[in-house]
Amino acid sequence: MAEKRDYYEVLGVQKGASKDEIKDAYRKLAMQFHPDRNKDVGAEERFKEISEAYAVLSDDQKRQTYDNLGHQGFDQRYTSEDIFRGADFDSVFRDMGFGDIFRSIFGGGGGFGGFAEERNRGQDLAYNLEITLEEAAKGTEKEIEIPRTERCEVCGGSGANPGTSAKICPRCGGAGKIQNMRKAGFATYVQVSVCPTCRGKGKLIDSPCSNCHGSGLVRKRRKIMVKVPMGIDEGIQLRLRGEGETVADGEPGDLYVVVHVRQNLQFMREGDDLWHVAIITYPQAALGAEIVVPTIDGPTTIKIHPGTQVGETITLRGKGMPRFRGYGRGDLHVRIGVSVPEKLTSGQKALLEQLAKEFGTDVQSKNRKFRL
Repeated sequence: MAEKRDYYEVLGVQKGASKDEIKDAYRKLAMQFHPDRNKDVGAEERFKEISEAYAVLSDDQKRQTYDNLGHQGFDQRYTSEDIFRGADFDSVFRDMGFGDIFRSIFGGGGGFGGFAEERNRGQDLAYNLEITLEEAAKGTEKEIEIPRTERCEVCGGSGANPGTSAKICPRCGGAGKIQNMRKAGFATYVQVSVCPTCRGKGKLIDSPCSNCHGSGLVRKRRKIMVKVPMGIDEGIQLRLRGEGETVADGEPGDLYVVVHVRQNLQFMREGDDLWHVAIITYPQAALGAEIVVPTIDGPTTIKIHPGTQVGETITLRGKGMPRFRGYGRGDLHVRIGVSVPEKLTSGQKALLEQLAKEFGTDVQSKNRKFRL
């Protein structure tokens, strides 16, 4: 697979470009490379590329993630479908007088790059889930509870009392929408509006369900199990298809679980690597020693070489975090610090004074500074 170009380069804008500048740049390029207008070889792929760049850079959260992580980090967090979700393509062309329906320009999808005819679909939901660093490393499964709209169990979502039936709306034929088409030159414009007879339901109910009052929907709190993959990082979204809001005669939306990793007192995370500060004594630093340090898998022993200096780092390969949706693991970096005792016994003090004498250094004794 060819390496992706920088999104800003694709649209021909600077990194600090405003939303209006990004929209203007995309609008010009989209009109130039749309496959219905440009039959040149490569126009369709170019159109996909500029549309993906616009979908990312026009969204504040996606743009910030891309600016911070680049293509590699961004692609680990967003699927192709996630990239296009919520992108405001419609307003780009509405500003140019092409009507309300995006498909009037994009030909109902045209078979390229995630543009499809609008369907009746429930709203997406979001949930913030907090886990520990250990759970992020090993993966975990959490039960969450969310309030959402579901189909009525009494009427099965029909909105009609059991034993009765709903009639198909004669005006819209059950579609819930009415289309008006008009031609202007080479283009055909479609105006879609909600059917005023059935109010978008596509059917007429004479005997509404007593449980949902004819809507076919009820409000409930639902418990859902969420599988968190190992190596997940702060802010990554997990998409649970079909676990969002339900709509009558349509598809349910999705549930996005935003993972937050709680701070850990022993480790600092930096990508897939972990950092730990190990405090040792001066004799251990000078003479060498073996010490026990924590890892995400449990304690392990490392060797301190004689003459180790403050701030030196010992790297334990493969002892960091598992790579999210990848292979291998990061490293654990152990940074060495030396503790200085605040109080000394007379014997310890004498030993240190003797050591200072051996090194020929100045020491402070009984508030008097002198050279040994």
